[in-house]
This record gives sequence, structure tokens and C-alpha cells, in this order.
Amino acid sequence: MVKKPLSQPSAERRQRGFEPAFGLMKDPVRVAGEARGFAVARLLTHWAEVAGSELAGKTRPVKISYARGGAEGGFGATLTLLVKAAEAPMVQMALPVLKERVNAVYGYAAISHIHLTQTAPIGFAEGQAEFTPAPKAPKAPDPATLAKAQTAAEGVEDPSLRLALEQLAQNILTRPRS
Repeated sequence: MVKKPLSQPSAERRQRGFEPAFGLMKDPVRVAGEARGFAVARLLTHWAEVAGSELAGKTRPVKISYARGGAEGGFGATLTLLVKAAEAPMVQMALPVLKERVNAVYGYAAISHIHLTQTAPIGFAEGQAEFTPAPKAPKAPDPATLAKAQTAAEGVEDPSLRLALEQLAQNILTRPRS
């Protein structure tokens, strides 16, 4: 009796491997971005990296509109950003730096103007401008909890391991009881 060789998966399937989740969403994000004038979807998907964490927390890109020449030339485009009214003056001062960063994404001077549209802190336009609050400042640990955590890790000689165990003990001692 002759055994049949197991069928091999196609070469294309073997080379692909596991596809990242963004690979599945790449085309819908690109189509949605192009509908609003964003030729480079990275400007939308990586806004925090492009604008910087401080400006990204205050602004949201909405659309890019082109001058009469259209998107072919790309020069003279205007980027429209949503910004909270209270933050608008600070963002206005940072516009030259922001324009430079955005143009670095495109690789040439695609954006010549940035227009700010002021909005309420909760935003508008289907939740596109939902601004995230600033992260809370960490509280200073209670001295009694610190003492208990140090006592728990007392016998460990390695300083980095002792510090990690103290942090673990602090987290366990300060977690909310349900």
C-alpha cells in the first residue's frame, strides 16, 4: 500500500503567515481617508506620532482641501483640525512646527495652511473629535504601605528584584477590595 504525500499549502499562503490586524483594515481606512482628502492614511492612523502627544491630545485632523489645482499638484493644500476652544491659542502658536511635521509625513511641502475649527471639549461630527483627558498624576504611596512592602521584600539580596517585589507588594496592598 502506497501512502499519498500530504498536500503542501500554496507558496503564497506559506509566505503570508499571520496577517496583522491592521492589514485587514488597511483598505477601508485608506478609502475613508481619501474621501476626506487624506492621500496618506498614516496622518490619520498615527496622528499622535505625527503631531506629538501634547498637540495630538488637543487636536484632531478632519480633512485636507486642495487649491484649484486639485490633488494632482498637492501644493497649497489646507489641513483642517478640530481643537477645543480653550486650547486654540496655544495650538495656533505651534502651527509652524505642526505644519513641518505634517509635511515630513508627505515628504514634500503638501500642506501650506492649517485651519483650526474650534469645538466643544466633547467634540462633534460623529465623535471624531473626542478629546482624551490628561492622565491623572500618580499619588504618593502611603508610608505604612511602603513599610509593609519593604518588609515583604526584606530578605532578597538582588536590588532590582527587591525593588520589583516591593512594587508588587505595593500594588497588592493598595488595590481596591471588592
